[in-house]
Amino acid sequence: MESRRDFFCQRKYALDIINEAGLLGAKPSGFPIEQNHHLALAESVVLAVLEKYRRLEAHWEVALSVVHYLKGSPGQGILLRANCDLRLYGYYDSNWGSCPLTQRSLTGYFVMLGTSPISWKTKKQHIVSRSSVEAEYCSICYNCV
Repeated sequence: MESRRDFFCQRKYALDIINEAGLLGAKPSGFPIEQNHHLALAESVVLAVLEKYRRLEAHWEVALSVVHYLKGSPGQGILLRANCDLRLYGYYDSNWGSCPLTQRSLTGYFVMLGTSPISWKTKKQHIVSRSSVEAEYCSICYNCV
């Protein structure tokens, strides 16, 4: 006897994005972005129009590579089994001073319902923490609100 399970995905939404980008016939990619790839800051000083165009072009290429990755797995989703433990688990963490330009810390959270991930996010903190403890306290405040 097969146990009941529910599968949630956004296949139609993913296919709409792929279609809008004009990549329905394109080859899918195994990775969304190259490891250790760094994008230029959007608010950096632009010295010339050509430099601004190159920066935007690089961002566009990265966005297209993410869509190529999405094309390889538009039906990915979250599987919830009826017989699994449906307790809610939440984890959070911070990375003190991880941004090399602003020295701001990263904070993030990961929430699971049983064994299925249901929500996650990483974001730069709004302030520059003076210690790893302060970065952790900011992470707690950010993730508990």
